[in-house]
Amino acid sequence: MSRNGPLALGFHGLVVVFMMAPLVVVCLVAFTPENTLSLPTSGFSLRWFRAVFERADFIQAFYNSLILAFTAATLATLIAVPAALAISRYQFPGRNFFSALFLSPIIIPHLVLGVAMLRLFALMGVNGSFTWLMLAHVVIITPYVLRLVLAAAIGIDRSAEQAAESLGAGRFTLFRLVTLPMILPGVAGGWLLAFINSFDEVTLSIFVSSPATQTLPVRMYVYATESIDPMMAAVSALVIALTAAAMI
Repeated sequence: MSRNGPLALGFHGLVVVFMMAPLVVVCLVAFTPENTLSLPTSGFSLRWFRAVFERADFIQAFYNSLILAFTAATLATLIAVPAALAISRYQFPGRNFFSALFLSPIIIPHLVLGVAMLRLFALMGVNGSFTWLMLAHVVIITPYVLRLVLAAAIGIDRSAEQAAESLGAGRFTLFRLVTLPMILPGVAGGWLLAFINSFDEVTLSIFVSSPATQTLPVRMYVYATESIDPMMAAVSALVIALTAAAMI
């Protein structure tokens, strides 16, 4: 094991470099003063960051994404927490079916989900609705919260709950003061993972959003089909910074 240590460390270092290099390049290109996607050669400039903040459509798309991700992640958490507690603690008919159903959006490609929801929303006459776009996001991010809360719920010590019950704690008091604090790391981690996945989602959002509800990733995609310039790198650098800040 010790002989393979340097080799394993070098391999992991190469993997990290391979993963981080594109992000570093994008962030460097964002500061170029040139009109093309090239690394800064004649100094650094905030020109393209100013261009981003001068575009009202990008600012509105950012707010759409922020509100959408926050609301969808919160609703997904409210759904996933009781579902995870029920699945991890009780045996009931259809338990495995419901568990697989909640986790199925991870398996189904988002392209397929996007086409299916586009057709469903068209039949219901709700195309372009922000509420239904949010519900579509809830469907695809709930599994991320569920998996983390399940892991937290399975690993907790039930003796504290049993002691609280023996002292007369009601169900809501038991959940609020005992169960929730013990599973809180899983809940918080699941919410954050759901928020990031909702904020970055583009494939499904392309199908079920409208010009008025366009998210930032969709707006970036549309802009990239029209023009490729360093402003895309500037927007990407801002998203990378936001994601890093959220993770920290």
